[in-house]
Amino acid sequence: MTPPTFEEFVDGPWRLACRSQCKPSTQHRADNALRTQLLPAFGSLRIDEVATQDVLAWFDHYSQTAPGGANRTLDVLRQIFSHAVACGHRDDSPVLGVRRNPRPRPTRFLSVAEVERLHRALDAHRGRGSGRQQAEIIRLLLLTGCRKGEIVHLRWSEIDGDTIHLADSKTGPRAVLLNREAQAIIGRQRRLGLFVFPSLADPSRPRSADLSLWKKVRREAGIEDVRLHDLRHTFASHAVMQGVPLPVLARLMGHSGTRMTLRYAHVADREMEAAAERVGRAIADLFVACSP
Repeated sequence: MTPPTFEEFVDGPWRLACRSQCKPSTQHRADNALRTQLLPAFGSLRIDEVATQDVLAWFDHYSQTAPGGANRTLDVLRQIFSHAVACGHRDDSPVLGVRRNPRPRPTRFLSVAEVERLHRALDAHRGRGSGRQQAEIIRLLLLTGCRKGEIVHLRWSEIDGDTIHLADSKTGPRAVLLNREAQAIIGRQRRLGLFVFPSLADPSRPRSADLSLWKKVRREAGIEDVRLHDLRHTFASHAVMQGVPLPVLARLMGHSGTRMTLRYAHVADREMEAAAERVGRAIADLFVACSP
């Protein structure tokens, strides 16, 4: 029997056996990867015709603009071809020789002065429409430590007083406690449908995950090297500097254990070293000033 095309295999055996077993959020990410990347690149090829060099060419091209997105999409492709091998359509997977892009260590977080500059830049965009929505979302990311998708797709049904009950976060269901500032942001949103931040064109759907305002405000705040996801790291880092124990921080961040949270363990030490250096310089200046 002639093996199916990549598109036929994805729509048939893979979708039935693999996609259906995933969480809704994982299904959504896989569908998006297929629609935007994998089907345009491999859809018309027979599943046994796709070669490692084809995968490498696609992966290298995508990695030039979105190395993290390329890694996530490669994981979907890896699962598809593993199932193709299990179904007997191939002897091996063409993804075996493709290595993921190295992931940089997420050590960047905003200082108090940088947070203040970001706050002022966001204040300049408190008008109507998409700009206002985006400014509110960016502030919530910083105030809650949530992931972007958790806020962009936030539903009114998930909010109960001072708590967000996320049914489908990256690590499963979890609760996010809202401080007063975060509660105020949610409290001033209009209820136009299911979502706290609905699409302006179709309130029955969430707004786009594209937060184009971020590039503008980070430039105005002088923090152009900061990624949107670094707001989550900022929340965690400042929690450590305020003395929050790592097991408590792990729960606040929605980590399944403390291993991921340990990356923030030395943040407070670095801040103390920097403070000690500033004090030392100030005292040394006094010595100089007092010298004959």
